[in-house]
Amino acid sequence: MGGQAKGKKKNKPKRKENRSNKDAGIVGLTPQERMKVRMHEKAKKKTAEKYSVQQLLEKTEECMESFDFETAGLFCQRALDVESNNLQALDMLGHIHSELGDTQKAKEVFLQAVQVSPDVGHSKYMYLGQINSGQEAVNYYTRGIQVMLSALEKQEQTTPQAAAAAPPEEDPERPTAKDISVAYCSIAEIYLADLCMEEGAADKCRESIERALQYHYDNPEALQLMASYLFSTERNQEGKEYLLKSVGLWLPAQGAASSSTEEDLQNLIPPYESRITTAKLLMESEEYEMAVDVLEGLLEEDDEVVQVWYLSGWVCYLQLEKAKEPQESEGRGVTEEDKEEQKALTEAARSYLTNAKKLYSKLRCDDQPVLEHVEQLLGELGGELEAEEGDPVLDDDYEPCSDEEEGDVAEAPMEH
Repeated sequence: MGGQAKGKKKNKPKRKENRSNKDAGIVGLTPQERMKVRMHEKAKKKTAEKYSVQQLLEKTEECMESFDFETAGLFCQRALDVESNNLQALDMLGHIHSELGDTQKAKEVFLQAVQVSPDVGHSKYMYLGQINSGQEAVNYYTRGIQVMLSALEKQEQTTPQAAAAAPPEEDPERPTAKDISVAYCSIAEIYLADLCMEEGAADKCRESIERALQYHYDNPEALQLMASYLFSTERNQEGKEYLLKSVGLWLPAQGAASSSTEEDLQNLIPPYESRITTAKLLMESEEYEMAVDVLEGLLEEDDEVVQVWYLSGWVCYLQLEKAKEPQESEGRGVTEEDKEEQKALTEAARSYLTNAKKLYSKLRCDDQPVLEHVEQLLGELGGELEAEEGDPVLDDDYEPCSDEEEGDVAEAPMEH
């Protein structure tokens, strides 16, 4: 009996110690918080029994494709509950947080992915480069390029049989030369903007653009960046040649959009913001008709961007001024044909600029130089255009775009 009693005494502290270890993670929590932790653990176990990680990631991808990022985040988090270091899940969750506008959470997730796998997978570095700015962004892009170059080197060493067994489209983390070109373009853009005052910034910018063209010689964005660089160094004729080559690669496809698939267009046509820069550079080069084509395409794609309406009005104003030049230089009278052309350009400019001003107010933009220039141009053209005077303008109950789009507009001021 005594031996049995003694044995029980020995066992009691052992059971207590085991329970203490099990509940160590919830010591100090309130009863409600402890209950939440236990329910979460139970849900994790149930999820692991019912769905595989791959099934959860497939559901995540389906929700992302339908732009339901909140639900996508729930599925993705369940996958990470089961397998906390799954790189695909981490990349997807970081992207989801980015789409939902939570930059801090996105950064935390991508940094976790870097810790888990610093030398495999380049996309996390590309996202971190987008989220950050200045030299820190350059460092992330540079590290991503190193990872991609290493992966490409390994691909070259892979046997043809193994390469055929895993085609590139089935592996999103398998980089291409185009991916490397895009990364170098991102670095060049930073040296053209955030780090433009740094010592040696111009040389680093040009070097990055040249590397981008080395990996993708007909990359429209790389060609446009070279044009921007050359304009900034006052080599305007060279810059114009690069610009026209860039635009020539994608503008015809924009006009033939109806005969192309959406995926083909996305692969060929540069991003929206990049095409706004294209329009500005074309206006600077006095390629007004081409600038009009670019701006018309942008308005068809999204007519809730103040800057596009503003630039459309400005380019019409510049065309009007150019149309007056022969009369002034030659001292001849104005023909009826001249009058018709100038009247059409004036009304078009007033219409675009009136829309820009109305949309500026609706979106509560904060870009005073743009507003001042719009008002100045309208003053010279005869004031705002009333709806009955010509083409319809935005009416007073026009609904503004989302907060995210509003932010994009406010962050892209036009330089004069």
